[in-house]
Amino acid sequence: MSTAPLDLSKPNRPIEVGVLLMGGTTEILDVAPIDMLYSLSHQCLDDWDEKFIDPKLKAQALDMNFHWVSEKKVPTKLTGGLNITPTDDFTTSPPLDIVIMGAHDFKYTPNETELAYIRKSYEGSSAFIAICGGIQAPLQAGILKGLSATAPRPLLPIAKQLSQDTEWHEKRWHQDGKMWTSGTLLNGNDLMAAFAQKYWGGDESLAQWMVLTGHWPQRDVNYKDAVSPL
Repeated sequence: MSTAPLDLSKPNRPIEVGVLLMGGTTEILDVAPIDMLYSLSHQCLDDWDEKFIDPKLKAQALDMNFHWVSEKKVPTKLTGGLNITPTDDFTTSPPLDIVIMGAHDFKYTPNETELAYIRKSYEGSSAFIAICGGIQAPLQAGILKGLSATAPRPLLPIAKQLSQDTEWHEKRWHQDGKMWTSGTLLNGNDLMAAFAQKYWGGDESLAQWMVLTGHWPQRDVNYKDAVSPL
């Protein structure tokens, strides 16, 4: 029996957040923006002294569980020589409400089990976030058909050739329903700041306070303040 996706703005249970790791090497800065979500959670804020945060803001902390998911629960490579042991494999992870994917190295091709799990995770999620080249695996899984998206600016011409039934935009981040995509890796921070503000923001909100206090970027989404790539 299928269930409706969780209302992220008004969750009635803990939000299950997961990073999907392919068998290759994942770019660490692509998945690092998960810390925006972590900073809004009880796991982060319950131990904060009230001299650092207004109790009214602290009371807005969200119940979140965090998962790092791969096909097999074995150490997985991140860039910079870091290995991470996933918390879950495809058989033990709960259904994910928020899915985050970063780029894997070009020499790795996701296998059919991984692509099937991406499709399953997208269908059951409330938000699927592909940062930088993290869009590559969802594209290969076929979930971008009929959607609009963005990708790293230098790769947009290639993306348009690979998925002609996707409407491509040159933007720092883009949302189409529950599909969120970003430009290059650091644009994941722009995306996540916008994501937090959309679902939990507003005046005197914890999300707004975290974005401002942490100086998360809120740059022009259409790159008007950026130099065009060569």
